[in-house]
Amino acid sequence: MRKALTIAGSDSGGGAGIQADLKTFQELEVFGMSALTAVTAQNTLGVHGVYPMTPEAVISQIQAIGDDMGTDAIKTGMLFNAEIIEAVAGQIKKYKWETIVVDPVMIAKGGASLLQNEAISALKKFLLPHALVITPNIPEAEVLTGMTIHTAHEKQEAAKKLFELGVKNIIIKGGHDEDPAESTDLLFDGSEFYTFTSRRMNTKNTHGTGCTFSAAITAELAKGVNIYDAVVTGKGFIQAAIEDQIDIGHGHGPTNHSAYRKRNMVKEHAGR
Repeated sequence: MRKALTIAGSDSGGGAGIQADLKTFQELEVFGMSALTAVTAQNTLGVHGVYPMTPEAVISQIQAIGDDMGTDAIKTGMLFNAEIIEAVAGQIKKYKWETIVVDPVMIAKGGASLLQNEAISALKKFLLPHALVITPNIPEAEVLTGMTIHTAHEKQEAAKKLFELGVKNIIIKGGHDEDPAESTDLLFDGSEFYTFTSRRMNTKNTHGTGCTFSAAITAELAKGVNIYDAVVTGKGFIQAAIEDQIDIGHGHGPTNHSAYRKRNMVKEHAGR
């Protein structure tokens, strides 16, 4: 059984954070484990409170996994502050883990800050050099690179800048693209650019899309899948989760984590 560890915050509403990660791991048949960096009081209307763990508590959780069960891949999400980032990076280095997916969570769907400003330099200095993959959206890529991104060319330039920070593969997500009809994700592996385009859905139920997409990529990498094919699955997983809507709450509702598996079950049944 392949295993994946998510190091991230908890979302009490269940749509993002470790809850989204663990659901995604399960749907893709990978055993999920977690280390909490913070507890949030959160629902579809927004983040109502953030309660960070101490660095020692985060380290203890990671060591509990590293000393016993081990992991085939790691995803980091909301890390909140510089101290937690440095602690996580230290444990990754200690256990010599290499399959690291960094989702640089900065802002919640409702606008709440989930990463302190002074933590950005710590992210670039301590964690990104260990990352196999980083999955920023356009606003996050702008913060990390110090540039504005409006065009496909600017996406490519931002990806190059992130590669220079030591990340081996950069995926800049297209959810904030200005194209009203399509969303295009960009993958840069240090030498080649690849694009993945999907139809844009007119929906407010997109809470946790970033977490879910990066978790799907992490699950596939835990299985030994190459980065390109992992992104293909991740893109298919999140597209299905958005298209097959569920309507929960009064704000930005969650995505449907079971949609990808159910679609595949229908295809398999139709092919018999």
